[in-house]
Amino acid sequence: MSFHQLLKNKIVSKEVAFEKTKALREKHAKIVFTNGCFDILHPGHVDYLSQARDLGDFLILGLNTDASVKRLQKAPNRPINSETTRATVLAGLACIDLIVLFDEETPYDLIKFLQPTVLVKGDDYEAENIVGYDVVKANGGEVITIPMVQGFSTTKLIEKILS
Repeated sequence: MSFHQLLKNKIVSKEVAFEKTKALREKHAKIVFTNGCFDILHPGHVDYLSQARDLGDFLILGLNTDASVKRLQKAPNRPINSETTRATVLAGLACIDLIVLFDEETPYDLIKFLQPTVLVKGDDYEAENIVGYDVVKANGGEVITIPMVQGFSTTKLIEKILS
């Protein structure tokens, strides 16, 4: 499959993601959902996403749009990479099955729409405080935190580049 075709197949609208996972849901496959900015991809991200994928049969990544990253106010110069660039790089990872961009401040509406079986975030969150916890638990799903790899951070990477 060409890289162009890979992008077309992986970076999709929420409606396409819902349709692509419909048959999986009917077969009781574990659909895993996680989200984030993933501004400058580093080994911590790759480890996290690989572990998330291992928790089920299919991994959907909710990716913050540029506008939603700016509203999160991580830093005035963020995101460094555009949403198109971030999505393209992430689409190259075998562990990610689909990428859906979302423009809201949180992925709550996207989680509610997609109805994943497993919701995953890093262990810098308490499971009960993860956005979408109520939706996933109400549908009998799991909310899981994954240990973060120490020593990797986009913010620290940017600081290192600037120094």
